[in-house]
Amino acid sequence: MTPIYAALAFVTGVVVSFLLMRVLGLGKSASQQNATESEAQAIIDAAKAEAEELKKSAQVEGKEVARKIKSEAEEATRANKEQLAEQKSKLSEREKDIERQRKKSQKFEKDLEKRERSISGREKNSESMAAKAEKALADAKEQLESVANLSADEARKQLQSLMVEEARKAAADEVSAVQEEAEKLAANKSKEIISTAIQRYASEFVAERCTAIVPLPSDDLKGRLIGREGRNIRALEAAAGIDLIIDDTSEAITVSCFNPVRREIARIAVGKLVADGRIHPTRIEEVVAASEKEIEVLCKEAGEQAVFDLGLHRIHPELVLHLGRLKLRTSYASNVLDHSVEVGFLAGLLAAELGISVKTARRAGLLHDIGKAVDHQLEGDHAAVGAQLARKHGEAPRVCEAISNHHSSASKTVLANLVDAANLLSSARPGARREVLASYIKRLEDLEEKAANFAGVEKVFAVQAGREVRVMVHNNKISDAESKLLSRDIAKKLEQEATYAGQVRVVVIRETRASDYAQ
Repeated sequence: MTPIYAALAFVTGVVVSFLLMRVLGLGKSASQQNATESEAQAIIDAAKAEAEELKKSAQVEGKEVARKIKSEAEEATRANKEQLAEQKSKLSEREKDIERQRKKSQKFEKDLEKRERSISGREKNSESMAAKAEKALADAKEQLESVANLSADEARKQLQSLMVEEARKAAADEVSAVQEEAEKLAANKSKEIISTAIQRYASEFVAERCTAIVPLPSDDLKGRLIGREGRNIRALEAAAGIDLIIDDTSEAITVSCFNPVRREIARIAVGKLVADGRIHPTRIEEVVAASEKEIEVLCKEAGEQAVFDLGLHRIHPELVLHLGRLKLRTSYASNVLDHSVEVGFLAGLLAAELGISVKTARRAGLLHDIGKAVDHQLEGDHAAVGAQLARKHGEAPRVCEAISNHHSSASKTVLANLVDAANLLSSARPGARREVLASYIKRLEDLEEKAANFAGVEKVFAVQAGREVRVMVHNNKISDAESKLLSRDIAKKLEQEATYAGQVRVVVIRETRASDYAQ
């Protein structure tokens, strides 16, 4: 019930009460009636005031309800407008997407039409060329039959033989041209990368070159080196950066590590710990640190001795230290520092013959493999790493260029060519590189066997320690053009099936001899 209706009900009730009181009070005195009328009038006035107050409150409440309804209506209207605007925007975007798709479809249809026309034109050209070829073949057949008095089968065989010979010759010329172009433009050095990786991690020499045996006075020390729950061996491996192998070998343990410097540090440290007898993690760290300093002194002395032997001076101390570290590294069982000194001497001798600076040549020759001391720490081959290291420590640009290109044929200077030649002389001389005799002979026989399995081959010789394969062929079975293809086929087969380091040169020799007698 609203406040207005309540006020009306209240007033009605008061009036009815008043009338009842008047009716009931007819028998009373005039003074009592006046009092009653006054009281009734007061009640009526109060009822009217309260009704007026309720009316005003009802009006205020009605206005508030109307305002709230209006606000809700406006909010709903605004939300509907926003929803309509959003839907309109989505519809607009969808129309744009449809328009773009339509344009793309039209463009795609045009492209398809162009391709169809192009294919149709090519088909017509192919049919025209095929017709011309058939006509040329028919003309050639007629000419052969008329000129040579040959039958169709005989002419066909002769023409096929001629075409096959011309095709083989064209193929040989094309192979030769492609090979020459590839040699000039190609930058793929996969063979060099693979040969370098094989040189550094060849399985035949891993066990021999990457381990060191440390003798023990007794097998009881193995348990002390392991320590309680393996703490001593873990501390030693963590401090020296190596793997310590303790097996059933009597009175000996094995130190394994690819880094020769760390391996030597660990070997000396284990020897000192065994001699001292105090083996615990703290003592292990102290002994390893002392061994590192000792190795650093030995490397520095070895580097200074190499520099002194070559009569050089003003080489940065860091480079001298790296040179000394090469004394602990081998390549093909050859000590890298001794090899570097030998290359320095050879480079100096060649420079003296050519009339260029002997000191510079010796310097470049001594430092040409300096990158091998740090190439396990940096990205790149040892030549590029060595050049970067030399450049960092103030070496002359031509010396750095010679170090960088001593294995490359790109833009070599005279000094770079000289260092390359000295390096090859030092590496290829008898006794420079040692390997197992049985595997060496097997590798040569394998190269010769694979090259001899081709038709027309008379004899095969593997020379220069397997770096070159010379193939003698029958001159009446293999032509000059076919010899180029044969060398390529043999080289490809060796790449796929043979095992070798570096690269192998395949030389096909075809000899023609003519003789007569003078009477």
